[in-house]
Amino acid sequence: MNWYSKFASLSDTIPYPLATHMSILFIKGGRVIDPSQNLDQVTSLRIADGKIDGIGDGVLPQPGDPVLNAQGKIVVPGLIDMHVHLREPGGEDDETIESGTRAAVYGGFTSIVCCPNTSPPLDSPGTLELVRQLAVRANHCNVFAMCCISSRREGKELAELGMLFEAGAVACSDDGAPVSDSKLMRHAFEYCLMFDKPVLAHAESLPLSQGGVMHEGKVSMVLGLRGIPAEAEDIMVARDVALAELSGGRLHVMHVSTEGAVQIIHRAKQRGVRVTAEVTPHHLTLTDECLRSYNANFKMNPPLRGQKHVDACLKGLQDGTIDAIATDHAPHSSEKKMQAIDMAPFGIVGLETALGVLITHLVKPGFLSWSQLVEKMSTNPAKILGLTGHKGALPKGTLAIGADADVTVIDPDCRWTVTESKLVSKSKNSPWLNEELTGRACAVIVGGEMKLGLVASEHLS
Repeated sequence: MNWYSKFASLSDTIPYPLATHMSILFIKGGRVIDPSQNLDQVTSLRIADGKIDGIGDGVLPQPGDPVLNAQGKIVVPGLIDMHVHLREPGGEDDETIESGTRAAVYGGFTSIVCCPNTSPPLDSPGTLELVRQLAVRANHCNVFAMCCISSRREGKELAELGMLFEAGAVACSDDGAPVSDSKLMRHAFEYCLMFDKPVLAHAESLPLSQGGVMHEGKVSMVLGLRGIPAEAEDIMVARDVALAELSGGRLHVMHVSTEGAVQIIHRAKQRGVRVTAEVTPHHLTLTDECLRSYNANFKMNPPLRGQKHVDACLKGLQDGTIDAIATDHAPHSSEKKMQAIDMAPFGIVGLETALGVLITHLVKPGFLSWSQLVEKMSTNPAKILGLTGHKGALPKGTLAIGADADVTVIDPDCRWTVTESKLVSKSKNSPWLNEELTGRACAVIVGGEMKLGLVASEHLS
């Protein structure tokens, strides 16, 4: 039994960091799911020189090929998180590119897209290059970046979008703050249209949400906390859809959380508006009832909503209204989150828990199929942002022959408990602390390099 087969055959496994580059790797016996090829079958996959070299029952290992035995596991195109806050530069107390990308790999992600609300913000080629260099130095996963819509994220004038796209930005967003000026937002759509780039919108009407702590409803009234009405999101989604329709531009609505937003996006798609949308694991599985504990790890923006909004988001995910699942990974140090709930910052970490949460609460109960999950977490994010491989290779989010060998192997039955000690993100602000989840990544391959391997559970203290 070779090295890979030895560890992959363990029945009770947990991931551990590994940086091993193999020019050849044969993955056998796994259930291979690739929505880009309408593939879902137990078969084999061969990697050579950092690319997918072969897939299917006719693909056989060559003499001397290292073999990864994936029996009982699920093999999918590398997961992609299109909405991550890495904090660096400027917020290194909360997260760094090194720690954030390591957390991404632990969560099964081979590619992530970082948001521009850093300090300084990503509104210049220089800051984009800094992120690129730090990501290369960390050498954990692929890191793409979105640039600011407006200069310094102030919402007053457009950033130099053409220059920023040429410098490698895959989209633009002022996430963390909405673009309140409708004229400026229209110009952003028109400008991005020339580059076929999407505008990623943080949909929030500040006059309605300002000072709010949680979703406005019965729970907020009982707790005596100022609420953020669902209409604060609905109004801005409606405006952004109207501007996308006017301009012909591409709109992507970030972190959808309301029934009204889902309905607006659904109708817009029926009219042919170029709109896509994402939802987070927490807006699919948690409600405002969680805030009864006054635990700031349940405080995020948009806030956790009532059950009818959760049900609407899930239905939108199932019927295709919502195209992608993204974590909105937003790390904050313990000192910041330990403040009184009305003072603590919004946001939670999500890279390491997303897969387990979704398998436990959506796939296992039958709300989503495995193919739907992979489509929402890999294939569709790559399509929306036009993510491609190195040197003009095929798109990300596929296991097609010739594509970059970005592969996630999932153990669907691995049971594990979320604890602060097991989270490798620099911050630990997770709403799922001490919860047992089922399913996690057990091997992660980025460009043919094994970034996460398998080890017996007794080695984890």
